[in-house]
Amino acid sequence: MYRTHTCGELRLKDVGSEVTLAGWVQTVRKFGSITFIDLRDRYGITQLLFGEDLNEQLEAAPLGREFVLQASGTVIERSNKNLQLPTGEVEIRISSFSVLNKSAIPPFTIQDDTDGGDDLRMRYRYLDLRRGAVKRNIELRYAVNRATREYLHQNGFMDIETPFLIKSTPEGARDFVVPSRMNPGEFYALPQSPQTFKQLLMVSGYDRYYQIVKCFRDEDLRADRQPEFTQIDCEMAFVEQDDILNMFEGLIKFIFKQVKGIDYTDAVERMTWEDVMFHYGIDKPDIRFGMKVANLKIPATVFDEKQAAVAASPIAGSTGFGVFDNAETVVAIAVPGAAEYTRKQLDELTDWVKRPQIGMQGLVNIKYNSDGSLKSSVDKFFTEAALQEIAKYVNAKPGDLILVLAGAEERTRKAIAELRLELGERLGLRKKDEFRLLWVLDFPLFEYAEEENRWVARHHPFTSPKPSQIETMIGNDPVIENAAEYLKHPYANIKANAYDMVLNGNEIGGGSIRIFQRELQEKMFAALGMTQEEAQHKFGFLLGAFEYGAPPHGGIAFGFDRLCAILGGSESIRDFIAFPKNNSGRDVMLDAPAGIDQKQLDELNIKLAL
Repeated sequence: MYRTHTCGELRLKDVGSEVTLAGWVQTVRKFGSITFIDLRDRYGITQLLFGEDLNEQLEAAPLGREFVLQASGTVIERSNKNLQLPTGEVEIRISSFSVLNKSAIPPFTIQDDTDGGDDLRMRYRYLDLRRGAVKRNIELRYAVNRATREYLHQNGFMDIETPFLIKSTPEGARDFVVPSRMNPGEFYALPQSPQTFKQLLMVSGYDRYYQIVKCFRDEDLRADRQPEFTQIDCEMAFVEQDDILNMFEGLIKFIFKQVKGIDYTDAVERMTWEDVMFHYGIDKPDIRFGMKVANLKIPATVFDEKQAAVAASPIAGSTGFGVFDNAETVVAIAVPGAAEYTRKQLDELTDWVKRPQIGMQGLVNIKYNSDGSLKSSVDKFFTEAALQEIAKYVNAKPGDLILVLAGAEERTRKAIAELRLELGERLGLRKKDEFRLLWVLDFPLFEYAEEENRWVARHHPFTSPKPSQIETMIGNDPVIENAAEYLKHPYANIKANAYDMVLNGNEIGGGSIRIFQRELQEKMFAALGMTQEEAQHKFGFLLGAFEYGAPPHGGIAFGFDRLCAILGGSESIRDFIAFPKNNSGRDVMLDAPAGIDQKQLDELNIKLAL
């Protein structure tokens, strides 16, 4: 027997027990002829006391960091207790020990505050995984996995596996493809999601399905994106939108309770896509804090339902200030308590919005001083009375700083959203231990691809329009005759029966009620520019299935890695994946991807054109 207990198990109640531990040497501390060793395993750390009787043996064969050690002895009470450790009130007086394996000197320290950079730790990921900080992330991931399975099992869902080698049906991200040796010149694709399979399972009568499943997308990477990622993939039959929302906000609340000990009892707020874009500038807003966007000016062709409200804006007419008068959109936020910002701080914010990734020309600031007076960077163009009107319109209070951006609609709205989040971060309003959920509903079904002069699916081509708009879609030609007036086309106003769940400004899940009638699905494919032949070639199996009694159905997929990262207080999903890729899509530990030899290429009938 290698061990009787783990390194995180022993307590004062075990004093006097004879035990054997096994693990890795964390530290070695010598005090004359006495040696203390911290022994570590997955479960914790226990201090070992090597007395004078073992000194000669230790001198002959010194123990080093990360040696694999087995040690036996008696549990005793520590004289210098370490209450920071669960085992810190006891230690083991060692009577015998054995080195199970030696270790080379590690390339970085195996502790929470390591001296290893990202690249080095990824190259030696098997060592990085020994660190307590990484171990806690992996444990949290397992806890989320376990809670998910428990909730879905309790609610009648079946875990059903679907294939990884499928047909390439490019629509959205780029596929990873796999050559077939037995079918020369033909290729499988790795699934971007199990979308069509889960719909086929609904046709097959398995009315509650789920998987915690790997998905693959060949796209550029960033902190929250990997070429292979995991999602909680779910589908239900005989449901409407509210059934899905209620079921899966229940799932996230259950995970909060099981993993974080949080009772999320608040009702999950629901907002339409148009409302979140209008009030936050982005379709995944962080609602942990206020600072909503005030719309001083918007284009006539955007936010039709909001035009009357914006008409009351103090800059709705000509102001004599060309930056506002010539802009398509003018938006503002009132930053609480920031009227005290210095000139240097304001200049830094202006430089921040001018960065290429934000792309604005400048930033107007209006200080609403605590005495009620106003001072702005545009005093030359606006009287104090006019500034008072702007302050009232944006709901600013004395002590607030009003920041205004003006420019093209899409860029300006995105910029004000980024500025709001940046200031929320700087002001400490985005607390990592606070969680707020939001459902975003009623997305546009289509987006207009200007370069191609055609419609593309905002989500995916299996998303159903709102029931009241199905006839609009079936009864109209999707062809856009005048590209400049695409917003007047009937398809521009069709809403998707779709929903996203947002947590702390991150989209963690998205789904829809699906199309389940062949006629409507064919109409969707046609709207996306597919000929009947293309649709049959790519999705004939699904269209055929719809002719055999397909039930109404819908579902959702949660980004499992991202959910874990948010719960763990991290910006990067890589911290919660055992063996992640770097930002170039490489596994630097395995040195993959890598070339293959000529024999393999010949077997696959592949010639490289490099």
